[in-house]
This record gives sequence, C-alpha cells and structure tokens, in this order.
Amino acid sequence: MTLAAEIHGFLSPTGVEIAFLLVGLVTFGAALVTVTTRQLVHAALWLVVTLGGLAVEYLLLTAEFIAWVQVLIYVGSVVVLLLFGLMLTKAPIGRSPDADSGNRWAALTVAVASAAALVWVVVDAFRTTWIDLDGPAAGSTKVTGESLFQNWVLPFEALSVLLLAALVGAIVLSRKAKAGAASADGKEGVR
Repeated sequence: MTLAAEIHGFLSPTGVEIAFLLVGLVTFGAALVTVTTRQLVHAALWLVVTLGGLAVEYLLLTAEFIAWVQVLIYVGSVVVLLLFGLMLTKAPIGRSPDADSGNRWAALTVAVASAAALVWVVVDAFRTTWIDLDGPAAGSTKVTGESLFQNWVLPFEALSVLLLAALVGAIVLSRKAKAGAASADGKEGVR
C-alpha cells in the first residue's frame, strides 16, 4: 500500500471526489425535475442537463471516451430526436394534463423499490472495488475497446440486432397506421 493510500481515508475526500459528489447531486436534481415537470419540452431540456452531468461524471472517472460517446449519442442525438419528435407530432408545448396519469403513489413506490434494488446490487457488486485515480486511465479508448471487443462482443451484437428489430418494427407500425388512415379516408369518400 502506498503512502498516499494510507493517508487518504474515507473521511478525507480529494477534490475529484468532492466534484464527483457535487456533480452527482446536480445530476440527480436535474433527473428529478425531468420526471416531475409537466411541460414536455422542459423535461427534454432537463434531460440534456442530466445526460451532460453523467458525461461529466465519466470524465471525473477518467473515462473520456465514454464521456464523449455520452455527449455525442445521447445529448447530441437522442435528445434532438426527442425534441424533433415533439415538434413534428404537434405535441402540446405548454402544460400537458395528459402527463399526469394519477398513479403517483404507485409510480413512487415502484421507483423507490427499483432504486433501492439497483443501489443494493451495485454496492454488493463493487463493495471491495476502488478506482485508482492516480493509476493508468481505465476508461481510455484502448482499454474500453479491448474490453468491449474481447469480453462483450456477443451482448454488443445482440443489442445491435435488438435495435435494428425495433427500427424495423417502428417502420412497419407507421406504414400500417398510414395505410389504415388512407383506407378510412377512401371509405368516407365513397359514401
């Protein structure tokens, strides 16, 4: 054990650990606002803050590649797609009464139970694992690529097939909806 590891204890956090905690609190707050706001556009914008906070957390964990993937794919693509979807479907921009189903207590119970289970599983899995921030970068592109393409090839490919199936399913469903609308318009014109 090094001298730095002996001096550093749980009750003497470093600057990186303090920054990690503060960014985590901001990200958690933004996530809460994302799911509690009744305005869909505001929810999408708070989702940007939440996903950006996660990218900062990845940077603090020296996982630069994962942080940039988070920014490019989730913040840059998914949220923009969500906003375009809201605009193109003529969804209500202001307060939406449809955003509240009246099942708040059931949803809160499920959310708290899911969060508790997730925290328990993560804490149990990584109880004795410590990230050495002074050592070599564990989240570099090389390390991430080696781990992804040596240990996780099958789940990665299964996920790509699943996403492709979802895309094809969405196209099929949209075509059926257009065909159904066109046939309904044709029947009304005959009468």
